[in-house]
Amino acid sequence: MSKIWFITGANRGFGLEIAKAALAAGDRVVATGRDVAALQAAYAAHPETVLCLPLDVSREADAVHAVEQAVARFGRIDVLINNAGYGQLGLFEEIGAADIERQFATNVFGLMHVTRAVLPVMRRQRDGHVINIASVGGFRGFDGAAVYCATKFAVDGFSASLAPELAGFNIRVTVVEPGFFRTDFLDASSVRYGTRSIADYATLPTPPLSTYEAYNHRQPGDPVKLGRAFVELAAMAKPPLHFVAGSDALGMARETFGQRLAEVEAHAALSASLDRDGI
Repeated sequence: MSKIWFITGANRGFGLEIAKAALAAGDRVVATGRDVAALQAAYAAHPETVLCLPLDVSREADAVHAVEQAVARFGRIDVLINNAGYGQLGLFEEIGAADIERQFATNVFGLMHVTRAVLPVMRRQRDGHVINIASVGGFRGFDGAAVYCATKFAVDGFSASLAPELAGFNIRVTVVEPGFFRTDFLDASSVRYGTRSIADYATLPTPPLSTYEAYNHRQPGDPVKLGRAFVELAAMAKPPLHFVAGSDALGMARETFGQRLAEVEAHAALSASLDRDGI
């Protein structure tokens, strides 16, 4: 049976490639985004199998309305792809509080708004798959990306905690942690930087942000292949809770978790000594 996909941020990047892969597999797609005209242009060749809907994920009412329209058109939602988001890069001290709140409003609270709107549908069905897109920045930190990584760590923790709550309803949860893929994520159209300037950071030998700027359009990951991988994940009877995407992500995961385990073991005696006596 063909699946119904609900995809946020579906007009470009990961969202567009996931939608294309789902359509190629014979499924139908609810493509959402802030710019519905851009969505309609992107999916003009699929009038019967794609429903384009406006959705600002930071507005809970938008999420509820979009889900109602999706169910009215297709009757169900089988796969939710929480993809909408952007990168707030920059040094923590140079990012204002309002910019930090906007980053969380989209990347974290927006994802939660859409998930909350979709879950009643999946619970009624006693079936569904929630796939949240985090990042390698959801399990390791990067200098010049403290705020962005904080949102992706939140997505990772949310997903891991949500999974056991939904397991009894046959709703699977997967959090995808991509490495660097060749999209426009590092372009000015997708990334934002802090607006404050602290001269002391300019004295560092290697300014943190120079790495990201030099890496733009040189990322190793292929977003088309990633889109196909999402179709594979959605077809699995027992999909993974965590999926690292890309060879660079695989290398970073091995390094990060290896270092974490070594750190745990190095201080294991102190950790274990903290229990109350007699227990």
